[in-house]
Amino acid sequence: MALVILRCVFLAVAIALGFQLSTSPLVTGEDKEGLPWFGFLSVMFVALAVLAADIAVRRKRLDTITAVIFGTFIGLILTYVFRIVLTPWLEGADETFVNWLQLALATIVCYACISVLLQTKDDFRFIIPYVEFAKEVKGLKPYVLDTSVVIDGRIADIVETRVIDNQLVMPQFVIAELQAIADSGDKLRRNRGRRGLDILNRLRSDPKVDLMIYDRELPEFAGQPVDQKLVLLAKNLEGKVVTNDYNLNKVAKLHNVGVINLNDIANSLKPVFLPGEVVEVRIVKAGEEAGQGVGYLEDGTMVVIEGGREHIGEQVNATVTSVLQTSAGRMVFGRFDRAAFQSDQPRRGKAI
Repeated sequence: MALVILRCVFLAVAIALGFQLSTSPLVTGEDKEGLPWFGFLSVMFVALAVLAADIAVRRKRLDTITAVIFGTFIGLILTYVFRIVLTPWLEGADETFVNWLQLALATIVCYACISVLLQTKDDFRFIIPYVEFAKEVKGLKPYVLDTSVVIDGRIADIVETRVIDNQLVMPQFVIAELQAIADSGDKLRRNRGRRGLDILNRLRSDPKVDLMIYDRELPEFAGQPVDQKLVLLAKNLEGKVVTNDYNLNKVAKLHNVGVINLNDIANSLKPVFLPGEVVEVRIVKAGEEAGQGVGYLEDGTMVVIEGGREHIGEQVNATVTSVLQTSAGRMVFGRFDRAAFQSDQPRRGKAI
């Protein structure tokens, strides 16, 4: 809306300038018939051309624009300095030659300055209205949050450990999707949506978390689903998508966009078990095969124990035989340690 207002004001100012020019002595007079209208139309043509160019170039890079501006500014200053230095050698020279020499010198110096700044824009950053020379740290890219990862809630726990220092970006269309889920008639979906909104409030209330609500609508978003918008936004911001969605993970990789999957992080942080190690687990149900019992560690890792079906509801020791890594997580296979269980029985009975 602000951009629309700015363009309307610019057009109004152009109309006023065109009218002012059409009534000025420069284009009025008996021998200047038709020039007032020509002057007015010329101003309007230039104004409309500027607006058309602004609308046509949708993606404007601030670093490129500022590099051109500051390169030209520095080049003109250096040209003036060189002109002063060369003055003693140019005394008595033809004025036309001096003017052409100064123009050539300005062109070369401005080109050199702009070229250097464009090639080193990854090393220095220019920010308007003040100039900040800051070394850009590689790797600190914004993280665009997906709906699934906000509803999951683990992102808040990870951020509170201060492992992540990157800026978190929450798109407005994801918030709208969360609100729609929170207003759902299904109780489960409604609770999930409300939990997602609570997680957002938790992140936003933390002063050490850099959370930005991205409310802009890029032209590429038109008619695209939420997942595609997330990928396009991450690509536009040169960031990464944080998600738990397997399909979104694949789509982002097709667009060469970095992905952080919280399920992969959780699996990588689970303890590593080697064959022969002993784990203590409570058997909660029977397994698929005869004699198998199934238990779960505190981190949710499933442990399948051979010979453990008879001990459902008991805390037992199992010797690890193998570990299987699947897309759903890690599974540990073990064998019921009967000797350890029998040696532990007297202690258990005494405790009871």
